[in-house]
Amino acid sequence: MKPTLLLAALLATHTFSADIQVEKLGSVLHFSSGGKTICDYQMEAGDVPEGVSAVFKHGAHLHPVYSPSGKLVTGNHPEDHRWHRGIWMAWTKTEFGDAQDTRLVGIHGLAPHVQHPDFWNQGKGDGKDKSGDQILAEVRFDKLDKSWGGADGGGFISQHLFLDHSHAPDQKVLNETWEVAVAQKELDGKPANIIDLTSTQTCAGAPPLKLPKYHYGGLGVRGNLAWNQVDAVTMLTSEGHDRAKGDSTKGKWVHIGGLVDGAPTGMVILIHPSNFRFPQPLRLNPKNPQLCVAPSQAGDWSIEPGKPYVSKYRILVFDGAPDAKWIDAQWTAYSNTN
Repeated sequence: MKPTLLLAALLATHTFSADIQVEKLGSVLHFSSGGKTICDYQMEAGDVPEGVSAVFKHGAHLHPVYSPSGKLVTGNHPEDHRWHRGIWMAWTKTEFGDAQDTRLVGIHGLAPHVQHPDFWNQGKGDGKDKSGDQILAEVRFDKLDKSWGGADGGGFISQHLFLDHSHAPDQKVLNETWEVAVAQKELDGKPANIIDLTSTQTCAGAPPLKLPKYHYGGLGVRGNLAWNQVDAVTMLTSEGHDRAKGDSTKGKWVHIGGLVDGAPTGMVILIHPSNFRFPQPLRLNPKNPQLCVAPSQAGDWSIEPGKPYVSKYRILVFDGAPDAKWIDAQWTAYSNTN
């Protein structure tokens, strides 16, 4: 393509790019443009709503997240699942420990040192509001490496710890780095808030984290609490499936949305083709406005020492109903990025 044609193509796709402001407010990293919030990154565990058990305090997630017009698209601490937290990364069904111990059972009478930390259902138990009496496993914010804002966009790099408390306090299972870029642009005529998330997970020690086949766990997304009624939320996948037909299928993108203040809005998660098991399996919850990009659906696997697990997603937040043709064009553009 000639330079003039390439420039014209770029201008047609991105007709403006907003200045992004970033501000650290206690345990929150706040991103905005023109006085409107784009998203917050909750670092340390935040407060819970009145009457909710403190066991459900959680951090290391994005919430709230807004559309360009200022409509909320994420939910946090919903009544049905207090551990759901905007946009987050966590694993559900796991196996962690020294598998060699199991060969000694019955020979020397030693018990296997294998745990099954659940990083997704943080704080869940048998008590009121399904609360536990302690946190058995968690994803914890560790530190903020850097953050930035400006005319070229904003973002941050941070560190998380996947901790298992079931056998010993603060036993490290995984180290995770989040690299996040935040922007507001017009994409093929449609204003959108853009969040690029790259998660890099590495084993904290010699044992791998085994991930048996399971129907969810991975990138989690909880929609606006206004969409809690079954008929108040819509979902759409790259293969044209709705919420009912799209559950347990694979896709290169998935959209979730509904009415906010009487007008349609929502977000689409674009899945990078370099991701493990792409196109990735999807969990579209049939009872509440929550979805998950869930590689464990496709069978047993593991995160091994010395082999970082890298996953990349682009979240586009926009006003209006989803247009599959427009979303396909945005996925194609994203798929050509590193």
